[in-house]
This record gives sequence, structure tokens and C-alpha cells, in this order.
Amino acid sequence: MKVLVVLGLLAAAAFQVATADDVQKQKDILYLVHKIYGDIQDADLKATANSFDPVADLGIYSDGGAAAQRLVKDLNDGKLLQQKHWFSLFNTRHRHEALLLFDVLIHCNDWAGFVGNAAYFRQKMNEGEFVYAVYVAVIHSPLAEHVVLPPLYEITPHLFTNSEVIEEAYRAKQTQTPGKFKSTFTGTKKNPEQRVAYFGEDIGLNTHHVTWHMEFPFWWDDKYGHHLDRKGENFFWVHHQLTVRFDAERLSNYLDPVGELQWHKEIVEGFAPHTTYKYGGQFPTRPDNVNFEDVDGVARIRDMTIIESRIRDAIAHGYIVDSHGKHIDINNERGIDILGDIIESSLYSPNVQYYGALHNTAHIVLGRQADPHGKYDLPPGVLEHFETATRDPSFFRLHKYMDNIFKEHKDTLTPYTKADLEFAGVSIDNVAVEGELETYFEDFEYSLINAVDDAEGIQDVAISTYVPRLNHKEFTIKLDVKSDAARLATVRIFAWPHKDNNGIEYTFDEGRWNAIELDKFWVSLSSGSNAIERKSTESGVTVPDVPSIQTLFDKAAAGGAGLTEYESATGLPNRFLLPKGNEQGLEFDLVVAVTDGDADAAVADLHQNTDYNHYGAHGVYPDKKPHGYPLDRKVPDERVFEELSNFKRIQVKVFNHGVHIEHS
Repeated sequence: MKVLVVLGLLAAAAFQVATADDVQKQKDILYLVHKIYGDIQDADLKATANSFDPVADLGIYSDGGAAAQRLVKDLNDGKLLQQKHWFSLFNTRHRHEALLLFDVLIHCNDWAGFVGNAAYFRQKMNEGEFVYAVYVAVIHSPLAEHVVLPPLYEITPHLFTNSEVIEEAYRAKQTQTPGKFKSTFTGTKKNPEQRVAYFGEDIGLNTHHVTWHMEFPFWWDDKYGHHLDRKGENFFWVHHQLTVRFDAERLSNYLDPVGELQWHKEIVEGFAPHTTYKYGGQFPTRPDNVNFEDVDGVARIRDMTIIESRIRDAIAHGYIVDSHGKHIDINNERGIDILGDIIESSLYSPNVQYYGALHNTAHIVLGRQADPHGKYDLPPGVLEHFETATRDPSFFRLHKYMDNIFKEHKDTLTPYTKADLEFAGVSIDNVAVEGELETYFEDFEYSLINAVDDAEGIQDVAISTYVPRLNHKEFTIKLDVKSDAARLATVRIFAWPHKDNNGIEYTFDEGRWNAIELDKFWVSLSSGSNAIERKSTESGVTVPDVPSIQTLFDKAAAGGAGLTEYESATGLPNRFLLPKGNEQGLEFDLVVAVTDGDADAAVADLHQNTDYNHYGAHGVYPDKKPHGYPLDRKVPDERVFEELSNFKRIQVKVFNHGVHIEHS
């Protein structure tokens, strides 16, 4: 069963023995997405691609073949985007075509139909559309629940790798000279934003961002087979965590927290991506101090301010108006879910015509500011791809703007009382951290074999790049918890910076909004004293790096052992749990709350089995509490928390001593 991992959801790998069918499916997907701009490398799959007819037997589909007939008609009528052309999910036509293929794949009744369609359309559809459709179909189709998708930075490396390195890779292929090339972050030390480029340009963070949007796509319709539980709230939470984490990285590097974008003020920081499309030219560059302009065919800036004012009015009134004129109360703990659906917006929005799509439209408007009127026929900017969006520092300014709207809503909710928060009979006697909280940089290598073209008679050579990335030493959080009876408990661990960049201590209320979620897990307390140890490697908000595509090929060839733990890639990289810190040690408030596990749990036996997903009966998010609980509401008087026996706060420091483990 596929593990669904979203920030805040404890996920444990269930190590299972791969069946022969699972192994074959794994091999099929690897060959389908490998060398996507060339021929299928597997002879059997290539033969399937040449012989398969998507509409020969409509009985292989659960929708009677309606989706397959639509796609084949568009293909035969020459309506599909050509191959060797850039693809953007934010382009309406591109998205429509990719979802036509997804619609076909998600309605296949068996694997033969799934892989037959995928192989057939791989040779005929735009490569970007194909990769997107296959990845999302694998994530959401029960037929592919044990398939491990290879890392996108090896499938479409142009979206993750500087163009200078791509050029070196081409020269290596042309001269048949193996090479390992050093990648650097964009910009120079003259740009203060360069200090935090390691965060936004981290390929693991890029992968986390795009994978989350594949797990919870804004275009999702429940007709595809299941409901995405608390999708709007998850949208808020994952981007809130990215925003507060970026602020912590800025404080680690002596920068002020990021300011929000405003539609009628300059975009102060420009951005030069230093990346290029495989086909379509360079990603556009945006200079400093640009004023927002209307984007032809997308939106006027006036439209954006109107949409924003409608959302803020809804927050002020405590309700939204759906498409039928009905009032829906949002002045409750589930209001954030509705608000997230509106702000993104997704198909779950109750009234997209009135409230618009603030997030999605803003990504396009900001991404097009280099060519807002199409005078130069530039391709989409980095903000128009989930793979590349976080590379641009303005991404975090955009999301700080939206995060402040969410905060406006959260601050209208009634603050928690002591009675709301206490867990009678349970007390935290001590919290301690074993091992110094220390981060360092290491070089990470990945293959560029898919960045270069194949040519008849020219063999592949080993081509790769290595790039610095943040990691941290392992540590353990130790808790001493007393309980007057045996019971299930939820342990929630957060940390927030103790001071701002001017050395002024954050108030409790300021700190709790900037809290970084480090872990959440369920534990069975026994009556009396309980010594709980939680290793950083066990954190429920992180996932391990997905192995390289070559490693996945090797594991599949060896029978598929050890693949299960990588079935979901949704979550921060497990090396990315801590902000960078600094030489002096950046102070953080580490807070632990132990809450009533029986009252919190939406599913049974969470302390024993965390192999839950979003399919069928397992579609309910396991924690009933809002994301960020108990820190998600305004705290006018911090004594409410100080008086709780089930809440504990200590100060810790995160160090970075300048260590960089270089590529050998």
C-alpha cells in the first residue's frame, strides 16, 4: 500500500516483499520515462507501443473508453501539442491535453491497458505532457500503488540544473568523455539573496514541492475515484511551512524575514534563473525593481486586488458565499480548508467564479513579468512550473502574502482555553535533545544522462553533476512523560526562532505562527513514567531521497527488495529537518505538546500502523486536529500554555560551523 506523506502526517515504511507483478510494473514505468526525448529502450514495451490500439477494446476502461476516444480523436485531428516543445501545467491547453492522457490511464481496469496506453501515447504526445500525466497517474491509480517513481531531476534535468552545466554535459556526450560537473547556485555574493539560494534551489525541496502538487493537484475531481481529504488545509499548511522555514534560513544568514509581495509596489528582487528549457530557449530573467503590469490574456492587476478584497471580506464576515448564493460558515476549525480551496483555487472551491484563483493566477502573473504583453514570445518563467518555482526568491514573497491572508482568518478564531488544551492525567516532566543540533553542507551527485540527446552510433557515457546541499547530524529528542493511566497520546514537536534579526525576542504569539513542525507521532503511554526517544531519522514530516533511476533499475532487476520505503516522495527531504543555523548557534524555542491520542485519531491503531493512504477507506487524514495544533490560533496570553502540564518549552541552538563535505 502506498504511504501518503504530507507535512504533519506520520509515515512509516511498511517493508513488504515485492511480487513479480510489482517488479514488472516498476520496470515498465522506469522504461517509459527514461530517455523521454528518444525511443523506448525496452524492446517489449516498444513493440507494445507499435501494436497497441487505445480504442480497439473499450471494455478495458471503467468509463467505457470515453477518455480514450477523446484523446485519440484529438490526436488524429492534429490538435495535440507537438513534441519537442516546452510544457507548463499553468498553460490551459497543455494542462487539458496532459489530463486527457491522465483520464485515460486512471480509467484503465488492468495494468495491460495502463501500460499499453502509456507506451502508445509516449511516442505521439508532447514529452512534458506525457511525463506529468504518467507521474500523476502512478501516484493516484490503485494499479500502481507499489511503483516507485524515479526522481524528476534525473528525468527532466533541465528544470533542475544550471544551463552552464547542461552545456558541459552536451560537450561530454559529443566528445565521448565521461564527466562530473560542479553545479553552483545562481547569482553572486553581491546579491544578499545568494545567502539562502541553497534552500530555494535545493533539488530535494524542488522535488518535494512538485510532488506535493501531484498528490494534491488543483485540477483534481473526485470523479477520478477518491476524495482528497482536507486538501485546502493541506495547501495552506505545506506552503506555510515553506514560508516559515525560509524565514528561519534567512535568520540563519543574518537576513530579515521575507516581506510580502504587494500588487501596487515594486518587485524589489529580480531573478536570473540560469536554466534553459530542453526545447524553447532560456527561462526569462526579471530585473530588479519591476512594477507589476497587467498580463495579456491572463489577468489585470486590478483583477488580483478585487479577488483579494473578496477573500478578505469573506474572512471579516466569517462566511463565504457559494455559487448558489448560500452562506458557508468559515469561523471554525474547518474554515481553513474551505479558504485553502478558494485561495489556490482548486475544483473544490465553492465559488471559483466569484473568488477566482488567487494563487494559480498570481504564479502566472509573477512569472510573466519579464514579458507581460508577449512582445518577445518568451517561454514561461520559473514561477509557472512547480519544479522550478522555489528557485525564485519572489516565490516566498508571494506565499508570505498569501500566508498573511490565512493568518488573518486564523486570528479571527476564538483562542484556545486551558480546558481545550490540557490532557488530564498526563504531564511532561522533561524534554532534552541528545546530540548537538548541527548542520553542514555536502555535495550530492545525480545523473545527467537524460539531459543530452541520443544519436545513432554514439554511445552513452557517464555524465553527472554534483551540487551542495544542506544536511544535519542525527539527533534524538528525549521525553519523560507521566500518565495516571494507560492511554494513546499524540506527540507534537515544533521549533521557532527565539529572536528576530535585531536580537529582539519573539513573543509567544509571534513565535507560534513561525513554528516549524519537526515531528508528529502517536505513542501508547503506560501508567506511570514513560521514557520516549524519537530519532530525527524517524520524523513523520520527512522522507528519504528517492534512489537514482539507475539504482531503481538495479533494484527491480534484483527482485524489488528495499523499494517499499520510497513509494511516496511527498515530504521534506529527511536531511532537511533543521534550518541551517550559524556559527554562534541560532536560538530556537523547542516545544512539545502531548495531546489525547484517542480524541485526535481519525483512524485506529496509529501507534502501531501508520501505513495509511488517501484511497478508499484510508482516505481520511489520521489526525483530527487542525494542522499546527495547538499553535494554530492566536495566543493573547501565553500563561495558558505555561500552566499546561502536557506542554513543555526549552531553548536549543542550531549550529553550522562551515563544514562542507566535498565531492570526491
